[in-house]
Amino acid sequence: MRLIIQTLFFMMTFVLANTGFAEVTPPPNLAVNAYVLKDFNTGSVIAGFKENERVEPASLTKIMTAYLTFEAIQNRYLKLDQSLPVSEKAWKVEGSKMFIEPNRPVTVDELLHGLIIQSGNDASITLAEGIAGSEEQFADLMNKKAVKLGMKNTHYMNATGLPDAQHYTTATDLSMLASALIRDFPLDYKRLYSMKEYTYNKITQPNRNRLLWLDANVDGMKTGHTESAGYCLIASSKRSDTRLISVILGAVSEASRAIESQKLLNYGFQFFETTLVYRKGQTINALRVWKGNEKAVNATLAQDLQFALPKGDYARVKASMTSQQPLIAPVKANQVIGKITFSLDGKKIAERSLIAAKSVEAGGFFSRMLDSIKLMMQ
Repeated sequence: MRLIIQTLFFMMTFVLANTGFAEVTPPPNLAVNAYVLKDFNTGSVIAGFKENERVEPASLTKIMTAYLTFEAIQNRYLKLDQSLPVSEKAWKVEGSKMFIEPNRPVTVDELLHGLIIQSGNDASITLAEGIAGSEEQFADLMNKKAVKLGMKNTHYMNATGLPDAQHYTTATDLSMLASALIRDFPLDYKRLYSMKEYTYNKITQPNRNRLLWLDANVDGMKTGHTESAGYCLIASSKRSDTRLISVILGAVSEASRAIESQKLLNYGFQFFETTLVYRKGQTINALRVWKGNEKAVNATLAQDLQFALPKGDYARVKASMTSQQPLIAPVKANQVIGKITFSLDGKKIAERSLIAAKSVEAGGFFSRMLDSIKLMMQ
């Protein structure tokens, strides 16, 4: 039996037609060493500068420390109300602290607040030791998780971000990590990362992320600073259904990192838009099924499909669908039965597998025989 590839071409349908070619407005010039701006829903990089160059992450490291802590709680290895001992190493660590004490056990929940809001190096080490036994073993877990998340240019030596020649990452990898934490632990992110201050041991410290005060759309993420790394900030901002993640590395001051982050986020929201093309499970086309108890099956997608494009460009997106024919029953639900490809001005921008929305069982003897004859006559 011959294999026939059936291709359908169609233009996306819009209320307003845009026949011109939109010019992409360049990103603003930022006084930083490196940056990246990413659309959270699609993973698309909107703008970047030296985004794949290795840099020192400073306290941005603590996003991974938090990720592994949330994961340990999810896996029931830790509990929020569980107390952890404070080692002498954690108590004496240099840099920012939440001011925990060796003779005063502290809960995991308190440590998470100290880690995320107060950027406590003492909290980082205490959580690392509570999860892995030592900070060195925890760093090994961090590196394994980085590999799983696709962070190809990252290596951790500690849970704090204190300087080390073998402790490095990139703006791209940091944007991947930030996205993963928001995606995998949305309730934890919402609960902790937007808090503007936290009090522990009668000491109140503000969140160093100034954008929480300056922009109501910003709901987190994390700051970092060392002399060698400069001032760094990962910020996440949500307007309507669009969430953008900006990574700023090597700004000259605390004020500058907030200003440059704001410029980058505003650029993304002003000149780009995220469009939902298809929802998970939405019917894209009905494909002919041969020798089945039904004559067709709906083709759909396994996940929502969204595009982040310069405003106006979506109106020129073209889609082509290919399906394997003849499609012969039985067909299983979620079986790949084709693919859909999207292009803009002749350049492919996305490709997704089409899956069967439901199962189609084999038809009766006479139905299958009749379809066999029809196929031979094609």
